[in-house]
Formats: sequence, C-alpha cells, structure tokens
Amino acid sequence: MGRGFVDVEENFAFYGAYHSNPINILIHVIFVWPIFFSLLLLLSFTAPLVPFPLPPLLLPFQEYMIMNWSFMVASLFALFYVTLDRKAGSLAAFLCLACWVGSNALAQRLGFSLGWKVVLISQIVCWTSQVLGHSIFEGRSPALLDNLFQALIVAPFFVLLEVLQILFNYEPYPGFSKRVQAKVKANISAWKAKSDVKRRA
Repeated sequence: MGRGFVDVEENFAFYGAYHSNPINILIHVIFVWPIFFSLLLLLSFTAPLVPFPLPPLLLPFQEYMIMNWSFMVASLFALFYVTLDRKAGSLAAFLCLACWVGSNALAQRLGFSLGWKVVLISQIVCWTSQVLGHSIFEGRSPALLDNLFQALIVAPFFVLLEVLQILFNYEPYPGFSKRVQAKVKANISAWKAKSDVKRRA
C-alpha cells in the first residue's frame, strides 16, 4: 500500500470502478489477454536482440524462445506484475512468458504476411468488444480515456486478479477486497454525482 503506481489496492480500486457490471467484466476477461498476446505476436516478427543460452530442460522449445522484442515486452510486464503482488503476479508473469513462447510459435506458423492481419483483426475485435461492453452494459467510458497506463499495462493483471477473487476468494492481503470495494463505491458515487451535475447544467 502507498506505493504510487505499483499500489495494487489503489490501482485495482480504480480499475474496479470502471468494471462493475458482470457482463462487462466477462467481456474483459475474454478479450484483455488476447490483446496482449496479439501485441506479442506482432513483436515476434522482430529480429533476435541477444543470444541467450537456455538450460537443457528448455532446449526442446528453443526455436520458440527467441530473445526478440516480444521477449522484452513480456519480461517487463512479468516483472511489473510481480511487484504488484508476489503470488498473483507470479502467475501473471508465467502467463506473460507463456504468451511470449506461444506468440513466437504462432508467428513461425503464420508468417508475417498473414500474421499482421491476424494481429489487426484481433486488436479491432477485442477493443471494439470492450468499448461496447462499457457503452452498453457499464454505462461508463473506458478507463483508457482517464488512465492510459491502466488500460494498456495493468489490465491483464487485474483481469487475472478478478478471476482469482471470483473463483478462489484470493486476496493479496487480508482485508484487500473490503477496502477495494469501499473505494470502488466511492469512485462510482463521485462519478454519478459529477454526471448529474453535468446533465443539469
């Protein structure tokens, strides 16, 4: 707590205030990680940056474990997520690195001429679905318009954290969910009050 942009409680409360409708939450659960994966897929077509020896256990996968820009981005996301929360962040980090390996494998299978089209379609479908989720079900503009960092960097972790909370009642620390819900309600109430003032003006 109290760590600015790596404060998981503050950031998750902000995220939750924009994702309180169950259908909108489901839409984000389905489409947020494909956005991340398709970004890595595009970066998988970049050249290797540095040679890196792999341990013997990973040698069967070496053709897909290329140290390109896809690896760099996946690693930065992974490290950041671990700073947010060690347990859930470690799972998110594993998923990031799995996406890196998977994106390299898919890039080799598709080739660039087809791969960039898959990326484009994926990005359009995923972003459009989320915008519709906000406009139709949430009734509030995406967090992207108020906090670009939230929408592009932290969203994959918070989607995972939300799933862990729903399925396993997971909390980064005791009292986390209760504190977050209080902040979410306060944020939504403030937004509704501000919206009412604008409508009356």
